[in-house]
Amino acid sequence: MVILMPYYHFTAGEYERMIEVGILTKYHHLELIRGEILTLEPISPPHAFCSRMLTDLLVPNAPDEVRVTVRSPIRLSNESVPQPDVTLICAAGYEPAYPGAGDVHIVIEIADTTPEFDRNTKLPLYAAAGIPEAWIVDIAAERIERHTEPAADGYQLIRHFGRGTVVESVAIPTVAIPVDAVLGGDE
Repeated sequence: MVILMPYYHFTAGEYERMIEVGILTKYHHLELIRGEILTLEPISPPHAFCSRMLTDLLVPNAPDEVRVTVRSPIRLSNESVPQPDVTLICAAGYEPAYPGAGDVHIVIEIADTTPEFDRNTKLPLYAAAGIPEAWIVDIAAERIERHTEPAADGYQLIRHFGRGTVVESVAIPTVAIPVDAVLGGDE
Protein backbone atom coordinates (compact mmCIF):
# COMPACT_ATOMS: atom_id res chain seq x y z
CA MET A 1 0.00 0.00 0.00
CA VAL A 2 1.32 3.42 -0.96
CA ILE A 3 0.56 6.29 1.37
CA LEU A 4 0.84 9.76 -0.10
CA MET A 5 1.91 12.29 2.48
CA PRO A 6 0.84 15.90 2.04
CA TYR A 7 3.57 18.42 1.55
CA TYR A 8 3.76 22.17 1.94
CA HIS A 9 3.52 24.52 -1.04
CA PHE A 10 5.55 27.66 -0.57
CA THR A 11 4.50 31.06 -1.86
CA ALA A 12 6.90 33.39 -3.61
CA GLY A 13 6.76 35.68 -0.57
CA GLU A 14 7.74 32.85 1.79
CA TYR A 15 10.52 31.76 -0.54
CA GLU A 16 11.88 35.30 -0.80
CA ARG A 17 11.66 35.72 2.99
CA MET A 18 13.70 32.52 3.53
CA ILE A 19 16.39 34.02 1.31
CA GLU A 20 16.19 37.38 3.09
CA VAL A 21 16.69 35.87 6.58
CA GLY A 22 19.42 33.46 5.46
CA ILE A 23 17.56 30.14 5.64
CA LEU A 24 18.26 29.73 1.94
CA THR A 25 21.62 31.06 0.75
CA LYS A 26 23.51 31.49 -2.49
CA TYR A 27 25.04 28.08 -1.86
CA HIS A 28 21.71 26.30 -2.17
CA HIS A 29 21.13 26.96 -5.93
CA LEU A 30 17.35 26.71 -5.79
CA GLU A 31 14.28 27.92 -7.62
CA LEU A 32 10.57 27.92 -6.77
CA ILE A 33 8.43 26.09 -9.33
CA ARG A 34 4.68 25.72 -8.71
CA GLY A 35 5.15 26.08 -4.95
CA GLU A 36 7.97 23.54 -4.72
CA ILE A 37 11.57 24.46 -3.95
CA LEU A 38 13.76 22.62 -6.46
CA THR A 39 17.51 22.19 -6.63
CA LEU A 40 19.16 23.51 -9.78
CA GLU A 41 21.42 21.11 -11.65
CA PRO A 42 25.17 21.82 -11.44
CA ILE A 43 26.52 23.70 -14.43
CA SER A 44 28.53 21.49 -16.78
CA PRO A 45 31.43 22.86 -18.87
CA PRO A 46 29.34 22.89 -22.11
CA HIS A 47 26.52 24.69 -20.26
CA ALA A 48 28.97 27.27 -18.88
CA PHE A 49 30.46 27.79 -22.36
CA CYS A 50 27.00 28.42 -23.89
CA SER A 51 26.14 30.83 -21.09
CA ARG A 52 29.35 32.82 -21.63
CA MET A 53 28.87 32.90 -25.39
CA LEU A 54 25.23 33.99 -25.13
CA THR A 55 26.19 36.78 -22.74
CA ASP A 56 29.06 37.92 -24.98
CA LEU A 57 26.78 37.94 -28.04
CA LEU A 58 23.64 39.40 -26.44
CA VAL A 59 25.08 42.32 -24.46
CA PRO A 60 26.31 44.34 -27.48
CA ASN A 61 23.12 43.59 -29.43
CA ALA A 62 20.63 44.50 -26.71
CA PRO A 63 19.13 47.99 -26.86
CA ASP A 64 19.99 50.43 -24.05
CA GLU A 65 16.63 49.81 -22.35
CA VAL A 66 17.34 46.07 -22.06
CA ARG A 67 19.61 44.36 -19.54
CA VAL A 68 21.08 40.87 -19.98
CA THR A 69 21.14 38.83 -16.75
CA VAL A 70 22.55 35.38 -16.00
CA ARG A 71 20.87 32.94 -13.57
CA SER A 72 18.82 35.73 -12.00
CA PRO A 73 15.39 34.99 -10.53
CA ILE A 74 12.19 36.28 -12.09
CA ARG A 75 8.86 36.27 -10.26
CA LEU A 76 6.24 34.76 -12.55
CA SER A 77 3.46 34.26 -10.00
CA ASN A 78 2.81 33.73 -6.33
CA GLU A 79 4.06 30.13 -6.79
CA SER A 80 6.95 30.36 -9.25
CA VAL A 81 10.29 32.15 -9.07
CA PRO A 82 12.51 30.36 -11.61
CA GLN A 83 16.09 31.23 -12.47
CA PRO A 84 16.46 31.12 -16.25
CA ASP A 85 20.01 30.68 -17.49
CA VAL A 86 19.91 34.00 -19.38
CA THR A 87 17.21 36.65 -19.36
CA LEU A 88 16.71 39.86 -21.31
CA ILE A 89 14.74 42.24 -19.10
CA CYS A 90 13.71 45.88 -18.94
CA ALA A 91 16.65 47.88 -17.62
CA ALA A 92 14.55 49.57 -14.94
CA GLY A 93 11.18 49.58 -13.29
CA TYR A 94 11.13 46.62 -10.90
CA GLU A 95 13.96 47.24 -8.45
CA PRO A 96 14.56 46.31 -5.64
CA ALA A 97 12.24 43.32 -6.20
CA TYR A 98 12.75 40.49 -8.65
CA PRO A 99 11.61 41.39 -12.15
CA GLY A 100 8.11 40.17 -12.96
CA ALA A 101 6.92 38.54 -16.17
CA GLY A 102 5.98 41.96 -17.58
CA ASP A 103 9.63 43.05 -17.27
CA VAL A 104 10.94 40.11 -19.32
CA HIS A 105 11.48 40.17 -23.08
CA ILE A 106 13.27 36.83 -23.56
CA VAL A 107 14.17 33.89 -21.31
CA ILE A 108 16.82 31.40 -22.36
CA GLU A 109 17.30 27.94 -20.88
CA ILE A 110 20.48 26.02 -21.68
CA ALA A 111 19.53 22.35 -21.73
CA ASP A 112 22.31 19.83 -21.42
CA THR A 113 20.96 17.59 -18.64
CA THR A 114 17.38 18.91 -18.31
CA PRO A 115 15.84 19.46 -21.77
CA GLU A 116 12.51 17.78 -20.93
CA PHE A 117 12.15 19.69 -17.65
CA ASP A 118 12.91 22.97 -19.41
CA ARG A 119 10.57 22.19 -22.31
CA ASN A 120 7.67 20.62 -20.37
CA THR A 121 7.77 22.45 -17.02
CA LYS A 122 9.51 25.80 -17.29
CA LEU A 123 8.44 26.92 -20.77
CA PRO A 124 4.71 26.45 -20.06
CA LEU A 125 5.17 28.66 -16.96
CA TYR A 126 6.87 31.34 -19.06
CA ALA A 127 4.14 31.18 -21.70
CA ALA A 128 1.29 31.31 -19.16
CA ALA A 129 2.96 34.35 -17.59
CA GLY A 130 2.98 36.06 -21.00
CA ILE A 131 6.73 36.23 -21.60
CA PRO A 132 6.91 37.01 -25.33
CA GLU A 133 9.83 34.77 -26.24
CA ALA A 134 11.71 31.78 -24.81
CA TRP A 135 14.70 29.93 -26.18
CA ILE A 136 16.06 26.51 -25.36
CA VAL A 137 19.68 25.90 -26.27
CA ASP A 138 19.57 22.12 -26.70
CA ILE A 139 23.22 21.13 -26.51
CA ALA A 140 22.71 17.45 -27.37
CA ALA A 141 20.51 18.22 -30.40
CA GLU A 142 22.87 21.05 -31.43
CA ARG A 143 20.09 23.54 -31.97
CA ILE A 144 18.29 26.48 -30.48
CA GLU A 145 14.51 26.40 -30.22
CA ARG A 146 12.72 29.77 -30.36
CA HIS A 147 9.27 29.73 -28.76
CA THR A 148 6.93 32.69 -29.41
CA GLU A 149 3.24 33.58 -29.25
CA PRO A 150 2.62 32.77 -25.59
CA ALA A 151 -0.78 31.46 -24.46
CA ALA A 152 -2.19 29.89 -21.31
CA ASP A 153 -1.44 26.40 -22.67
CA GLY A 154 2.10 27.13 -23.91
CA TYR A 155 3.89 28.81 -26.78
CA GLN A 156 2.00 28.54 -30.04
CA LEU A 157 4.94 28.91 -32.43
CA ILE A 158 8.17 26.93 -32.16
CA ARG A 159 11.02 27.25 -34.61
CA HIS A 160 14.27 25.26 -34.58
CA PHE A 161 17.62 26.71 -35.61
CA GLY A 162 20.48 24.30 -36.28
CA ARG A 163 24.15 24.79 -36.99
CA GLY A 164 24.88 27.23 -39.78
CA THR A 165 21.80 29.35 -39.02
CA VAL A 166 21.12 32.51 -37.05
CA VAL A 167 18.41 32.87 -34.40
CA GLU A 168 16.66 36.20 -34.82
CA SER A 169 14.55 37.42 -31.93
CA VAL A 170 10.95 38.38 -32.51
CA ALA A 171 10.74 40.34 -29.24
CA ILE A 172 13.98 42.33 -29.75
CA PRO A 173 14.76 42.79 -33.47
CA THR A 174 18.40 43.81 -32.84
CA VAL A 175 19.15 40.37 -31.37
CA ALA A 176 20.46 37.88 -33.95
CA ILE A 177 22.72 35.10 -32.68
CA PRO A 178 24.65 32.54 -34.78
CA VAL A 179 23.93 29.04 -33.47
CA ASP A 180 27.50 27.91 -34.13
CA ALA A 181 28.87 30.71 -31.96
CA VAL A 182 26.71 29.61 -29.03
CA LEU A 183 27.42 25.88 -29.37
CA GLY A 184 31.10 26.21 -30.25
CA GLY A 185 33.16 23.78 -32.30
CA ASP A 186 32.85 23.14 -35.99
CA GLU A 187 30.39 20.83 -37.67
